[in-house]
Amino acid sequence: MLKRVVAMSLLLAGSAWAQSPPSKALPKFQAADVHPAPYRSFPFANGGVLRGDRYVWHQATIVDLVAAAYGVNSEMVQGGPSWLERDRFEVIGLADPKTSKEDLKLMLQSLLAERFALVVHEGEKPMPAYVLTVGKDGKPKLDDSSGGAEDCLPVDPPQGAKDPPIDVKCHNQTMPDFASTLHSMAGGYLNKPVVDKTGLKGTYDIEIKWHGKGVYDRLGPTDGISIFDAVDKQLGLKLTLETSPQQVLIVDSANRLPTANSPDVAKLLPPLPPAVFEVATVKPSAPDTRGFARINGNEVNARGVPLKFLVTFAWDLNPNSNDDIVGAPSWFDNDQFDILAKVSSDSPANAGPQTPSIDIEDLRAMLKQLLIERFQMKVRTEDRPIPAYTLYSVKPKMKTADPTERTKCFEGPGSDGKDPRKVTPILNRLVTCQNMTSAEIAEELQHQAGGYIYGPVLDKSGLDGAYDFTLSFSSADRTNGLPPPTSTNSESDASDPSSALTLYDAVNRQLGLKLVKEKRPMPVLVIDSIQEKPTE
Repeated sequence: MLKRVVAMSLLLAGSAWAQSPPSKALPKFQAADVHPAPYRSFPFANGGVLRGDRYVWHQATIVDLVAAAYGVNSEMVQGGPSWLERDRFEVIGLADPKTSKEDLKLMLQSLLAERFALVVHEGEKPMPAYVLTVGKDGKPKLDDSSGGAEDCLPVDPPQGAKDPPIDVKCHNQTMPDFASTLHSMAGGYLNKPVVDKTGLKGTYDIEIKWHGKGVYDRLGPTDGISIFDAVDKQLGLKLTLETSPQQVLIVDSANRLPTANSPDVAKLLPPLPPAVFEVATVKPSAPDTRGFARINGNEVNARGVPLKFLVTFAWDLNPNSNDDIVGAPSWFDNDQFDILAKVSSDSPANAGPQTPSIDIEDLRAMLKQLLIERFQMKVRTEDRPIPAYTLYSVKPKMKTADPTERTKCFEGPGSDGKDPRKVTPILNRLVTCQNMTSAEIAEELQHQAGGYIYGPVLDKSGLDGAYDFTLSFSSADRTNGLPPPTSTNSESDASDPSSALTLYDAVNRQLGLKLVKEKRPMPVLVIDSIQEKPTE
């Protein structure tokens, strides 16, 4: 999936974390549209920037919105009702294009108090966090900022390079900004918040290079560089995991449904004209091109990308599925293409002084139109019977949940700290979920295991209540193509002598549930015609 590097500021709005509801003196959006987010195969919060006169969030939970409003890491938002980091919303606020980032935070605080009746207070809680400090010699290797935009953008890897490091250049960054950026960029290493304790008060231009966690594990310290070594050797700083009292924001209460939009919101916030690429080149890739995709500001740069990948992103399909697309030609998943495209500089959806990256939802629409035009595609969406999964109950083994805990899933061990990945590395996935109903488990399986589950799972377990569990299994690329179960009769339809464990077997053995592959009507993309060579 096309990715963006997103840096969230940790600068506090005002002199302290304000109590909620905020004072009437706080600035407000001129108008705001708040509604539940549409379904996405792999939802993630994105947005939080001012595009022209629109401040936009897509697929944001209340935790995401609170973190943005008060300038804190999302892990520091504690408490609240069970749905707080599961229900997702779209937020569009109308504001002056010159509104500062700090005022946008205050406006979002006002919106949360008014539309969700949010009440919060600050507190302290012992929490593990990566602490960013100056290195032992006390001499950081940082360049004072030359001014300009506040951003962190990836540098395209050299053509043909094997296992190149991730290369990111940041401009005009405070240390709290950079600490948050590190957490966003290097999540494979930094699964806890990153807290700035450098004491550095300036703004800096920073370049840092490191290998992603998976690549580093394969290369080792001789040929690879971890984020910890990169921070130390390149920046003269240090990252240390510590458990200590951290300042947190505690949610006392919030309404699950926002108050209704004002009657004039459609007039004040009419749909914008479709965002368009001002210029775009699409051409076949050179042989052996290393595949990658980047968004740099208002420019999209992709190399060596199969057309199927682009189509699945544009139409929000699972790239692992062979059933979501009907009528695809034989070359669809093999022919690779390079795309270099730039968003029109006068497009309302991408204007404004903050020069934010392209909006992800805009990108889907723009890419869809580009592919239709350049490959002369004629497509339609319709329901057809295709293989899908159904969740049944066999002998449930899950723990009854504490109803006051938040409903969520995350990668890593549960409260017992047990991590089977250390003993059996081929069991490289460990998902912990809490306070999940069977319907929510069925929905979450697609998000957590897209290599196995290609579409929504139908819940026929008949289970009531909510549950806690930890699920240990091997990712789809490590299970040697073991087949999925086709009935509820047997405990396990297949086994792997390498100790790999499929998601299907893990669900059966560890949860006492059963995933069965059955056919039922599902939406598919039908390709009626397509050209292999893109138009000039």
